[in-house]
Amino acid sequence: MKYKVFVDGQEGTTGLKIHDYLVNRPEIELMKIDQEKRKDTAERSRFLNEADLVFLCLPDAASREAVSLIHNDTTRVIDASTAFRTDPTWTYGLPELNKGQRAAIRGSRRVAVPGCHATGFVAALYPLVNSGIVPSDYPTSCFSLTGYSGGGKSLINKYENNQTTSSLNSPRPYALHLHHKHLPEMQRIPGLENPPVFTPIVANYYKGMAVSVPLVTRLLTKKLSAEKIRDFFCEYYQGEAFIRVMPYDAEAKLDGGFLPVEDCNDTNRIDLYVFGHDDQILIVSRLDNLGKGASGAAIQNMNIMLGTDEAAGLKAE
Repeated sequence: MKYKVFVDGQEGTTGLKIHDYLVNRPEIELMKIDQEKRKDTAERSRFLNEADLVFLCLPDAASREAVSLIHNDTTRVIDASTAFRTDPTWTYGLPELNKGQRAAIRGSRRVAVPGCHATGFVAALYPLVNSGIVPSDYPTSCFSLTGYSGGGKSLINKYENNQTTSSLNSPRPYALHLHHKHLPEMQRIPGLENPPVFTPIVANYYKGMAVSVPLVTRLLTKKLSAEKIRDFFCEYYQGEAFIRVMPYDAEAKLDGGFLPVEDCNDTNRIDLYVFGHDDQILIVSRLDNLGKGASGAAIQNMNIMLGTDEAAGLKAE
């Protein structure tokens, strides 16, 4: 059986990457809208309603408009924007979240792909909060280092073609007003009472990210050491093809004591590290911001929704 798939927003960074994933999939028929009509409402509506599955790779407002143009009860939608990630009528597209999430995704007509920063944060914190180890009122914080591709075409162009200032050569914290667009899901999905203090940092390399979450043992509901937290993650994510819990003594996986941020690039994998000791813990999620943080996650959700091999077209290594 062939599935008709339409990518609305096919010219953006995420849309182009999704196209690369799908172009050689024999069971997928990619629907291509004429370049001159990609903003024509009537033509978009026709494509949206004829597709078995639609990827929305659009700004929030355009994603909402696209959903409003679907007038049938058969087209299934995977949205890569922030528009629906905390909408209770949509399914959060992180299959590894809990034991029931895959079934929820499989049966859903509307799935929201997690944000890249949020993917690493939720993978680290959701299990701990929902297992009663970290209290829901914990004063969480997070800092996340990412390559510039996460900023889309405009930021890519700025770094690759317009390097006129030396400021682009060093890491640059941003969203310093503390209202980053990923914060709502970073609070709601793990079940936190308050949003984390979140500092994203963009650096002068293309892709790859490390999302870091510090914890203080004395504030935990269950006083577990860093090593015990790592053991907990091993059990929680046992059997997951796309989440790899790294050894507690991870020195051999580091580069002279430094964590190589780009080592998950071109995979759909999260590497979950736990550092620290009895009193202080640092959890680090490493992933490809264009892979498990965006397009790869979208493809993984599609595979589940269509009932094909979940890992089809995706790399774990």
